[in-house]
Amino acid sequence: MMIRWKHLIVLVIVLPVLGLLVAWSGVVSVGASSGHWAATNWFLHWVMRNSVRTAALSVEAPPLDNPALLPPAAGHFETGCAICHGSPAQGRSDAVRAMLPPPPDLKTVVPTWTDGQLFEIVKHGVRFTGMPAWPTQMRDDEVWAMVAFLRKLPEMDTNAYLQVSGLHGIGNAGEVSPLPITCESCHAEKRLTNDSIIPRLAGQSEPYLLNSLRAYAQRQRPSGIMEVAVGTLADESLPELASYYAKQARPQRAVSPADAQLIEKGRELAEKGRPADKVPACFSCHEKPGGNPAYPRISGQNAAYIMRQLQLFHAGIRGGSSFSHLMIEVASKLKEEDFAALAAFFAGRESRVP
Repeated sequence: MMIRWKHLIVLVIVLPVLGLLVAWSGVVSVGASSGHWAATNWFLHWVMRNSVRTAALSVEAPPLDNPALLPPAAGHFETGCAICHGSPAQGRSDAVRAMLPPPPDLKTVVPTWTDGQLFEIVKHGVRFTGMPAWPTQMRDDEVWAMVAFLRKLPEMDTNAYLQVSGLHGIGNAGEVSPLPITCESCHAEKRLTNDSIIPRLAGQSEPYLLNSLRAYAQRQRPSGIMEVAVGTLADESLPELASYYAKQARPQRAVSPADAQLIEKGRELAEKGRPADKVPACFSCHEKPGGNPAYPRISGQNAAYIMRQLQLFHAGIRGGSSFSHLMIEVASKLKEEDFAALAAFFAGRESRVP
């Protein structure tokens, strides 16, 4: 028995040392040009699928059939994902195809994953593949929007993709042709409806817009989509963007009818607050004559966007400026039904704001 234990101890000590010597020698190739052995490739893929499957067991997917989820995710996909995975607007380069492993064609592999599994992959990425995690781990709502988009991607033709991503342009012959992604790809007024989760920028104050852009650039206001978009811009261009959108006139538009009682409840909160719960009136800060220009204009904003931002403040997720703590405090005292009421009231108030 003593001999067997000595042999075991030798193995425990010697084998790791031998492994380190082999690694130190440099004889183990890490070159991607030769690929993996078939057994290695199978094992790594097997481990990955098992890991994602197990991690997704506790994930409950929300409804993903809302068309408003698609545009922001599609724009982010074209700028951040298509360079590796390709898209209906651009193919994968030979350089990308030479990666190990090569990024898959998502039209083929997306149907093999569940919604929860796609969520895990998009949010956390995949080690040893070059697949990055979502830029911020605090915005599950953005990750689910990307999952909703990926679900639709396999059935999208080029025209549908260009339309939803904001890349579409009309050529001389009337055909749809790709345009580069810009701020207007998402924020153009003609693309925004009352159900859009993308904000209207036209007519916001310059200080508010500049504070928001800098907060995204400095990762103080979490958004995987906006952090990537603003991260491509030079610092000196941020004041120019803020000035451009602040000077744009916000056109009036038809607003989806909302329940009169819901609007009245929103009006009550906006004008009087709810003293019993220490909720101040919205107008005590927002759109107040002579008030702080760093506070955003809410009237006429998309109802779905207002809802989402209130939920983010309520959860303590949204930040960005030296004033964000004020809204976090207020939103923590709001109820779920308050979000819908305030969204309905402010979304329909555009015509009464000078």
